[in-house]
Amino acid sequence: MKIEVRKAAKEDMPAVLRLIKELAEFEKEPDAVEVSVADLERDGFGEHPLFECFIAEADGKIEGMALFYYRYSTWKGKTIHLEDLVVSEAYRGKGLGSALYNKVIEYSKEQGCKRTEWVVLDWNTNAIEFYKNSGATVFDEWRTVQMDEAAMQYFCSKRS
Repeated sequence: MKIEVRKAAKEDMPAVLRLIKELAEFEKEPDAVEVSVADLERDGFGEHPLFECFIAEADGKIEGMALFYYRYSTWKGKTIHLEDLVVSEAYRGKGLGSALYNKVIEYSKEQGCKRTEWVVLDWNTNAIEFYKNSGATVFDEWRTVQMDEAAMQYFCSKRS
């Protein structure tokens, strides 16, 4: 099997959305994906792209992707946040995930970033072990905090 990792193009977004939906199923949230191909095309390839993406092709077919964007740390400076790295179930364990992971870390280093960061679900022990074995630190004491659209609406309505 020939694996090629390259920067995603606008026309790759239908395959990227397919992989995002597959990840949502893996993470037991199959109905959570709201983003569309049009959103991905606009937000990733407009005048001010909000994200970058690498894709992994196996024998010429897109079977993996890593979507990331820049953040700024008040302690470190420029960083990259890896939002999602996913490989099609049929291609897991065949090197695509490692190839994508390597590409993102190398790219982050080339861009002069001080840190690359991401989150992992506590039950995804295979990923946790992979990350630890690569030299990454998996923090137990930090908690991810989010406020979804409904919560933001409620919060703002209480303040008016």
